[in-house]
Amino acid sequence: MLDLDFSARIRAIRSTYADIAAVTDLPKLDREIAELEQQAAAPDLWDDPAAAQKVTSGLSHRQARVKRLRAVEQRIDDLEVLVELAQEADDADSEAEAAAELAAIEAVVQDLEVQTMLSGEYDERAAVVTIRSGAGGDDATDFAEMLLRMYLRWAEQHDYPTKMLDTSYAEGAGIKSATFEIDAPYAFGTLSVEAGTHRLARISPFGSADKRQTSFAGVEVIPLLEEATEVDVPETDIRVDVYRSSGPGGQSVNTTDSAVRITHLPTGIVVSMQNEKSQIQNRAAAMRVLQTRLLLLQREEEAAKKKELAGSITASWGDQIRSYFLYGQQLVKDLRTGHESSQPDTVFNGDLDGFIAAGIRWRSLSKDQ
Repeated sequence: MLDLDFSARIRAIRSTYADIAAVTDLPKLDREIAELEQQAAAPDLWDDPAAAQKVTSGLSHRQARVKRLRAVEQRIDDLEVLVELAQEADDADSEAEAAAELAAIEAVVQDLEVQTMLSGEYDERAAVVTIRSGAGGDDATDFAEMLLRMYLRWAEQHDYPTKMLDTSYAEGAGIKSATFEIDAPYAFGTLSVEAGTHRLARISPFGSADKRQTSFAGVEVIPLLEEATEVDVPETDIRVDVYRSSGPGGQSVNTTDSAVRITHLPTGIVVSMQNEKSQIQNRAAAMRVLQTRLLLLQREEEAAKKKELAGSITASWGDQIRSYFLYGQQLVKDLRTGHESSQPDTVFNGDLDGFIAAGIRWRSLSKDQ
C-alpha cells in the first residue's frame, strides 16, 4: 500500500487559503464586479472613453482576481479526490501525480499569500516597466535585451497581458531601452521589487580577449494610473518630436513619422512611443505615461518616496540589487534578500517568482522594523 497521507499538508493549504480569502474579501469583490458589470452594460458607456476605460479595466482586474482564487479552491477540492483515486489505484504513477499536484498547489497558494503583503497605495495597479542599458557597452545593451525577454517570459508564464510601448535599439547588440506595460492585477506591487540596477558578469561574447566583462542595466517600474488624465499638462510645458519608427539596426519599419517623443520641459521627463500604428495613438499613449509620472511626482514630497515608486537608478557600480554570474560559478543572487539560484538560464527564461516573493517579504519586514 502506498503512503499517501497528505492530509496534514492539505489542511495547511486550506487554512492558508481561508486566510487569503478573508483578507481579499471575496464577497466585496463579487459586489464590486456586479456593480461594474452594470456600468459596463450601459449603452452610453463609451461616450466618455476615459470613464469607460476605468470601468472596463477595474472589472477585468477584479474578475481575474476572483477567477484565480476560486480556481485554487477548486484545485484543492480536486486534489483530495485525486489522492483518494491514487490510494485506490495503489501505483507509483498515481502517487507521483498526486504529489506533483500537491506541490504545485502549495506554490500557487504561497504566491497568493505573498500577494496579501501588497497593500501599498498603488500596488494593485497595472505596471509600466522600463529597462535601460547602463555601463558596459555592447554587453550592457545585450544584457538589457536579456532582461526584457526575462520579464516578458515571466508575464507569459503567468498569462499576464503585455504591450510593448517603445523600443530603442542599439547600433550593435541588444537595446538601449524598452518600455512595456503589464496589465494584470497587482502587477506594479509585484514587480516594484525588481526596480533597481542589475549587474551581469560574464566572459564577453563581443571581445576577442576572453576577459570577464561586467555590465549594468536599470529597471524602472511605475504604476499605471487611470486617474493620470487628471494631471493638467499645458502645451507650453512640453516639446513633441515626431520621427519614423525603426527596428533592429535602424531598419525602417514605418514609412511615416508616427513615432512620438514628448519632453516635459519643467522636469526633463522624456517619454517615447513608437509601437502604435498612428502618430495620434502614440501621442496619446506617451501622454498617459507622462501624466502618470507627473502625478507620482506631485505625490512624492520626499526623495525616499520617489525612489520607492519609480526608482532612482544609475545603472552602475555601487547600487545594484541583483547580480547575474555567467562564468565559473553559475549564479544569480539578490543582494538585498540573499535569495539565489544556481540556474541562470531558467531565471533568464522567466523563473522569477522566488526572487519576487523574497523581495516582497524583505520589503514587508523592512517596513515593520
